Amino acid sequence: MENFDVIVVGGGPAGLSAALSAAKAGMKTVVIERGDYPGTKNVMGGVLYTKATEAVVPDFWQSAPLERPVIEQRYGFLSGDETILAGYRDPVWAQAPYNAHTVLRVKFDRWLAQQAEKAGVMIITETVVEDLLYKGDNVVGVRTGRAEGDLGAKVVILAEGVNAFIAKKAGLAPQMRPDTVAVAVKEIIQLPQEKLEDRFCLEPGQGATIELFGDSTQGMMGTAFIYTNKDSLSIGVGALLEPLIRTKWTPNDLLEALKAKPYVKRLIQGGETKEYLAHLIPEGGYNAMPKLHRQGVLVVGDTAMLVNGLNREGSNLAMTSGKMAGEVAAQCIQSGDLSDQGMSLYEQRMRDSFVVKDLYKFRRLGRFFETHPHFLKVYPEIAANAMHLYFTADETSKKERQKQIMKMVFEKRAKGGLVSDVFGAWRAILK
Repeated sequence: MENFDVIVVGGGPAGLSAALSAAKAGMKTVVIERGDYPGTKNVMGGVLYTKATEAVVPDFWQSAPLERPVIEQRYGFLSGDETILAGYRDPVWAQAPYNAHTVLRVKFDRWLAQQAEKAGVMIITETVVEDLLYKGDNVVGVRTGRAEGDLGAKVVILAEGVNAFIAKKAGLAPQMRPDTVAVAVKEIIQLPQEKLEDRFCLEPGQGATIELFGDSTQGMMGTAFIYTNKDSLSIGVGALLEPLIRTKWTPNDLLEALKAKPYVKRLIQGGETKEYLAHLIPEGGYNAMPKLHRQGVLVVGDTAMLVNGLNREGSNLAMTSGKMAGEVAAQCIQSGDLSDQGMSLYEQRMRDSFVVKDLYKFRRLGRFFETHPHFLKVYPEIAANAMHLYFTADETSKKERQKQIMKMVFEKRAKGGLVSDVFGAWRAILK
């Protein structure tokens, strides 16, 4: 049995960041990836944040296969065929090292794997890890599906994605629930660069993102997105599994309905679909986080439920957790303390970081939307109707128009309900 200091299960951003950090600390490290190569099985919306990535690979933006720096972020609500939009554009975001980039995971993950290999990491592909290996109660490696596939290790880092098969077997993660995971589908739609830049009012090479709520998911808890790549758009939609099951909508139905919306239809007009992808996304947040460590094991990225859906952050949480795990693994190996108590240093560092602090801050959000499903259906409708009334110029006075708007609001949502909703939203998002 070949032995390593650190085995990383999964070749996504979290796993590769862990491997890079461990290797840089002098650890003999291997990544086991079930795909043909890192990136083939990995899907995300497509926004990569600079600060977290640069902490793993300094000056990555000078050589990584990136699509466009994001200089504008738009948010919108859809209600029927109506659209309410707000956005923020910052010229500073167009200057190196930039704030964020759009990426295509197949390209980026493969590049990140190459950086890991340059640091001395071995990458084994097309291999499934079936279980951890134990000596007594101590984890001493992994068992793969290959003949003579047992590999020894002092520390195993689980970056296996939201399904968390090994983490569940190890007693670290609970069984997945339909209210803690979302199903997302995504298309890559090819468009000429000049059309992209014209439709999004961008200078050559610049990028923009759009997040859409409300009828983008038929009022279900979830979101839709449109991101600009070099010569394509990434368009997708995701919703919690529980309402999808209850309403019998399929993710593909949601995507087709989104593409038919007038605002969206115009942005993708004339494009050709080149890829279709689907993926599970952890949405349980802080309350669904598994145990992050045990003797000889650390849990990172999607396996640890590290996604901040409200702020569209996932890649930065994954890479930050991976970097910390790799560093802690090396530190514990060097000190000779591979106990659960020794591994707890990783959790301490995570709780001191923005990762867990942000997840904790929004820990009530999921439950709030579960108990207030009208928030993503009724309120976009109220806002759209109010704007239609206010911006329609006829012989009605503005004073009368305001009365009409208030009457319409209270017809759709009683005063008591409004007060309760405002307090609930404040408590879930701002407190």
